[in-house]
Amino acid sequence: MDTERPREKLARRGPEALTDAELVSVILSVTARRAESIVKEGGGRGREAALEEYAKRRRAFDPRPVVDGARAAAGLVPSEARCARKEHFLVLCLNARRQLLRIETVSVGTLSASLVHPREVFAPAISHGAAAVVAVHNHPSGDPSPSAEDREATRRLQRAGELLGIPLADHVIVSESSFFSFRESGLL
Repeated sequence: MDTERPREKLARRGPEALTDAELVSVILSVTARRAESIVKEGGGRGREAALEEYAKRRRAFDPRPVVDGARAAAGLVPSEARCARKEHFLVLCLNARRQLLRIETVSVGTLSASLVHPREVFAPAISHGAAAVVAVHNHPSGDPSPSAEDREATRRLQRAGELLGIPLADHVIVSESSFFSFRESGLL
């Protein structure tokens, strides 16, 4: 009879030496009894069921918000920036799964303009290892419609992102109660 514990067995003999239940026990850090029930529930798909369970648990415990659209991006803008009397330009740095890594204010402008250069937008993205960015700025006027300057800034950011290999996923303009998305409007 094998009296070695699964972790010890794994360390000594490798994953091939483990039964499905033992492997599940090691991957999920659960008791042998729970591991056996996962294997049975998986319909003989022991290892696959364990990996699916592990992935599900990992996602469930990951507190980072997913930025999967303009509404999610706009919802992350702090109310101080959304309602500010000056334009605030922020960058949302995202990982490869579109999860938020960091929000950084890169520029505070005037009542009707925010001067922003691609280097300010992409510097935090590079330093935080972002896979993509979402540019966000507010319009103190309350009208989130893009100006000619907004359109040009978006084109410059898009080109810079292409060169750096960090795509501009969207440029969202927010107001106190609404938002505009370049991506969802077909302008990006």
